Order: sequence, then C-alpha cells, then structure tokens
Amino acid sequence: MEFRQLEYFLAVAGEMSFTRAAERAHVVQSALSTSVAKLERELGVSLFDRSRQQISLTPAGERFRTRAHDVVRASRAAVDSVAEFRGTLMGTVEFGSLIAFGPLDVARALGDFHREHPHVRLRLRLSQTGASSYLSALLEGSLDLALVSAPDRFPTTLALRKLFDDPLVFVCRDDHPIAGRRQVSISDLDDEELIGFPPGFGLRRLVDDAFHAAGRQARTLYEVPAGFHAVADLVSSGLGTAFMPRSEAKRFSALRTAELSSPVLWSVYLAAPVAERMTPPAARLAQALLDAADESVTP
Repeated sequence: MEFRQLEYFLAVAGEMSFTRAAERAHVVQSALSTSVAKLERELGVSLFDRSRQQISLTPAGERFRTRAHDVVRASRAAVDSVAEFRGTLMGTVEFGSLIAFGPLDVARALGDFHREHPHVRLRLRLSQTGASSYLSALLEGSLDLALVSAPDRFPTTLALRKLFDDPLVFVCRDDHPIAGRRQVSISDLDDEELIGFPPGFGLRRLVDDAFHAAGRQARTLYEVPAGFHAVADLVSSGLGTAFMPRSEAKRFSALRTAELSSPVLWSVYLAAPVAERMTPPAARLAQALLDAADESVTP
C-alpha cells in the first residue's frame, strides 16, 4: 500500500465523485481510478459501491476512511513537527472556502500568507452542497480550517470565531415595483419569485428562516449553486429577485436594493479544531484570517 493511494481514496470519499476527486488531486481520472482499484485488490474488499449513478462508501470503506484519515493526519504532523529545524514553516493546510467573502478580503489574506510562507501548500475546497459539510470534515480531520456561513450547530470540539456580520438586502431590477423603496418587510415579498442557493447553503437557510418567522414561506424557484455574479445576472435578466449580503449587492450598481425592516444578518465564522489539535501552518493561517477580519471592521 502506498501513501498516495490513501490520498486518492480520501479524495474520492470526500467528493463522492472520481471526476471531482481527480481535479482536487491534480491527476488524470484514469490514474486515480486505477490507484483506488489497486488499493481495493490489496485490501481484498470493495471500498466503494459503484452499482448506482452516485457512488457511495461501503461499510468497509466507511471504516477504512477513519483509519486512513488518521494515517494522513499523522503523516502531516510528522512533517510539520520538524519544520522548525529547517528554519521555515512547511506543510499543507486544507481550507474550506465560501462562494463569497462579504467585507473580508480573503484573497489578499491568502496571498499575503503564501508570500510569507511559500513552503506551505494551501489546498482550497469549495463545497457544492453548502458549508455545513465542513464541520464534519473538520471533526474527521480532512479539513484544517473552514469558513462557515450561518452554522446551524456549534460542535464543542471545534473552535468557531465570528469574522463578520453582513445584513441581507432585497435586490431587484430598476423596473420592479419595489425598486423605489428604501426599506421593505418580509411580508411585502410574499409573491416574489426568488433566485437563491440550494437548501444546504447558510444564506438559503437565513432567508427561509426569516420568512418562517414572519409566518410566510419563501418562493425560491431558482436555485443557483454558484456565486453572486450568477445570481445578479439572472436578476438583471428579469427571471426573479434575490437576497444578498449588503457588501455583495454593492458590486452590482445596475440593480436596486432595499433594506429589510427587520434585519437579517449573514454571519460568517472561522471554524477550526481546538488549538492543541491544530498544525503550525493552520494556526498561522487562522491568525492571518482573524487579523484580516479585524482590519475589515476597523473604521
């Protein structure tokens, strides 16, 4: 068994797709598939159920994933433990990202970190099902840090630090009946055909909860698992209206916005293992992101 086989197996187990796993591992799909198949032959068990369109882990695969995570994590810790003797920070940080960062300049923080620590490898992951999946990945050890949008749970074994709050605003075209209003209530929006994110996304849950609290039900007819530019394009085309964080809505000057009479806050947290379980590179990057968040709210 080779260490690379474990990495390829974990990539497929994390993505539940050989195609996405190959992209994540920066290898051709045929090589990745061959490596996983060879691993299964060596173990004498099937790790994945390939009988359906969507692959899934077998019971053996579930058990093997836990141990494989332990091996990979121990290997990274072994490498990181001798970094101080080389006089430089080294290692890999697996970082769960979001489709937008609000007022926080994450790209600049990551760029500054990379220039300061060029021997640390940053591997960014963007979930297609929403950031809620990052919490379990952090608990498993397959992620080192993650940005989590409006989490619905706060595991006690993780450290969650709020980075910012960003109020949601209603967004529409300039020919919409509400376009001339500076403020609206949720009850004003009963008949709106909304463009939003899939249910697993924190922003979608915020909107659904706001309507539920007002005794209404959001009519999100168009689900877009992409960034706000895609949402803005659909709004501009007249397909519907949307909710956006205020910092994101400012980027689209052709659209009109209205504040909500009862504020709904988009809260973003930095999630990480507790301090004693963090690798030195992850701890340093976490501090860089926290410093960037402090700068973003400094007058």
